[in-house]
Amino acid sequence: MLFERVLSACIKSVSLAVAALVLALGCGQAVTASAGEMTVSAAASLTNAFAELKTAFEKSHQGLTVHTNFAASNPLLKQMQEGAPVDVFASADQETMDKAQKAQLIKPESRKNFVSNTVVLIVPAQGKKFGSLAELKKAQRIAVGSPESVPVGRYTRDALKSAGLWETLQPSFIYGNSVRQVLDYVARGEVVCLTLTGHKPVTYPIAVATTGSNAAMGQAFVDFALSPEGQAILARYGFSKP
Repeated sequence: MLFERVLSACIKSVSLAVAALVLALGCGQAVTASAGEMTVSAAASLTNAFAELKTAFEKSHQGLTVHTNFAASNPLLKQMQEGAPVDVFASADQETMDKAQKAQLIKPESRKNFVSNTVVLIVPAQGKKFGSLAELKKAQRIAVGSPESVPVGRYTRDALKSAGLWETLQPSFIYGNSVRQVLDYVARGEVVCLTLTGHKPVTYPIAVATTGSNAAMGQAFVDFALSPEGQAILARYGFSKP
């Protein structure tokens, strides 16, 4: 859910006497300028990593509050198209970011690839293990992201099409609206079983959005995600350098 911005009015002094009184009353009290608020919309697969990234970024920018909004990349794009106030957009694929750029919803010069990822097949820890994609024909239910709205769904479709299995396996598919929902379909304690190939490289782009009101902090967040500290945080959650 996106957070509504509340802008406080700034009342200016109307006379030197009043200004002097305010200064006298505030004498000895530290005054810290607030960096304001900002909203970061990011692909659902970045949820845990960006929670830590946000905390670290706020610590280095005193007075700043970072609101985070996680969902599949396509719904996030739709929110921006409808005017949602977003300062940073991080997508799980290039296609969605291309659409955002074409619609002038991001600043093109700020767009950077900041992490890469891997598409894998997972099963419950106590479930059947698969040694090849062909063995998926024996599976009764297969959870996949919806290719229409979830980048990992498109990567999965491409991989299974390359293996000649997409049409064959469709009757077993259960579609999820985000990668997080797909994970929820799998029993707790899942393990990585098989890496999928046959799809485009999984690189995540990030950019300053044009629908927000804090472009300066948006650029600072993008820079932080690309910094050694930011990359170290992302690496702890399994992401690689682009």
